[in-house]
Amino acid sequence: MLNLTPDEWTAVELSLRIAVVATVVSLPFGIAIAWLLARKDFWGKALLDGVVHLPLVLPPVVTGYLLLITFGRKGAVGGFLADFGIVFSFRWTGAAVACGVMAFPLLVRAIRLSFEAIDRRLEDAAATLGANGFWAFLTVTLPLALPGVIAGMVLAFAKALGEFGATITFVSNIPGETQTLPLAIYAFTQVPGGDAQALRLCILSIVLSLAALMASEVLVRRATVRAAGRDA
Repeated sequence: MLNLTPDEWTAVELSLRIAVVATVVSLPFGIAIAWLLARKDFWGKALLDGVVHLPLVLPPVVTGYLLLITFGRKGAVGGFLADFGIVFSFRWTGAAVACGVMAFPLLVRAIRLSFEAIDRRLEDAAATLGANGFWAFLTVTLPLALPGVIAGMVLAFAKALGEFGATITFVSNIPGETQTLPLAIYAFTQVPGGDAQALRLCILSIVLSLAALMASEVLVRRATVRAAGRDA
């Protein structure tokens, strides 16, 4: 047993909540962007692709700072939202935004590759049977792309679970509000005698990440079998 303290359990619960919210909220946008990049040719496609993947190459602290000046109380978007009582900076919802932004490229990439691997003739066959584009997408394209969707979701979840730089820059390290597992580990390494607590949380982080990857493998295999059955 790790014998975590109540504060440590709070960091674990907060990390899981933030990772789930970041992944679920990002999913419809990720599917839409992935489909657009996989199936459409348009002016600015390379630019859109670059913007989507920018968080992968930017220092996380830069992404966090851009979020702060955009969604902070004095930011262009954040100031407007604050008038309606919607505040992201220094809140757990802001941590979810930061995690979602950092994980978004991994989500889009996995789903896009899945879309590109689908035989377009299957969609054409659905169209000849009277299905409109949206219905063909829901009944043919999306089910066939399900393995990639699941893989993207797990990658995004794992990335959100371990996100540090953008989160601490945007929402700081507030126990019980924004202190996720990585931030709690960092905090424990900064105080004398905190090594044991940091090690416990490191072990827990490894276990959670490994469990997510193993679950992903099982789900992707099942989805692949189902997609192969549909294809047949």
